[in-house]
Parts: sequence; C-alpha cells; structure tokens
Amino acid sequence: MEKKIRVLVAKPGLDGHDRGAKVVAQALRDAGMEVIYTGLHQTIDQIVNTAIQEDVDVIGLSIMSGAHLPICEKLMKRLKEKNLEDALVVVGGVIPKRDISALHQLGVQGVFPGGTPFETIVSWIKEHVRPRSESGRL
Repeated sequence: MEKKIRVLVAKPGLDGHDRGAKVVAQALRDAGMEVIYTGLHQTIDQIVNTAIQEDVDVIGLSIMSGAHLPICEKLMKRLKEKNLEDALVVVGGVIPKRDISALHQLGVQGVFPGGTPFETIVSWIKEHVRPRSESGRL
C-alpha cells in the first residue's frame, strides 16, 4: 500500500500573513497529501521538532517577511544537527528571483515564489519525495 505524502507547512518568525500558507495546505490536501499546519509564529526548533514528531516527508516554509535567507540558513543548520539532512525542504512566499540560487545552495530543494500555480507545487513534491517504507521517514 502506498503511503500518503506527509507535508509540514510552517510559518516561521513574526510573519503574520498566513492566507497563502492555508490555501497551499488545502491544495496539497486536495491532491491527496496529509498536511500538518503549524500556525503562525513558529521557531525553527518548533518546526524541526514537529517535523520529527509528525514523521513528515516534506518541510514547507511560507515566508512573506523577506527573511527567507536567514530563516532557511538556520533551519538547514538545525536539520543537519538533528541528522535530518535528507528532509525535503521547500519554501514559498515573497522570494525574489535573485535569492533562489542562494536558497538552493543552503540546501532548500524547492522554491515557489508567490503566484506559483498549485499544480506546479503538487507535481514537484510528488516527483521529488522519495518512496519510503512504513518506518523509513524522518
């Protein structure tokens, strides 16, 4: 039996704009994925701990504040400290094109600036999540 893809959608920092995150979460649910939405104002440690507890395949950050580079740098460092470097990390929100390559260099695999079609996000996640056994997730 094929397991559903489990996605954590998180809003790090003081960013209070979560409409986009909620809409993307619903689109992922509609595509058959299990989605855990953390709510607003999450710390990096809270996000990483939730990812571990919920045994997710994907960690998705929604960042509208412009702080995507330092937030992602801290997240990727914390994932390395927890031996979770194989976690699939995606970021969406207000992401200038000039920052996309820097995010990839940090280890963020998927970058979806505002306006990215839901179908693009869904298909990208489905293509990049590695099949895992019952106990082979994070």
